[in-house]
Amino acid sequence: MVEDNAEVRQAVKVYKALGEPTRLKIALLLTEERNLCCSDIGSKLESIAGSTLSHHLKQLTDCGLLDLRKEGTYIYYNVNREIAQKYAPYLLE
Repeated sequence: MVEDNAEVRQAVKVYKALGEPTRLKIALLLTEERNLCCSDIGSKLESIAGSTLSHHLKQLTDCGLLDLRKEGTYIYYNVNREIAQKYAPYLLE
């Protein structure tokens, strides 16, 4: 049976975000390494412009898949394991 509309909307956002290869790579990276800032993610993935990376991180954060923590001028990202377990458990394997 269909879940409530809010859950369906969130599922669509998560799947849409992960449907882009770069965002999937970012999510997979953040399941292996926690508390990475934008520059750390960029250096590990290579060949991604800073503005493009910021866009991808915003998409992943907006859908609820990533949590962020601000510390001074840095923003650190982590996978929201509850959301990942619910909508994309393969990320956590």
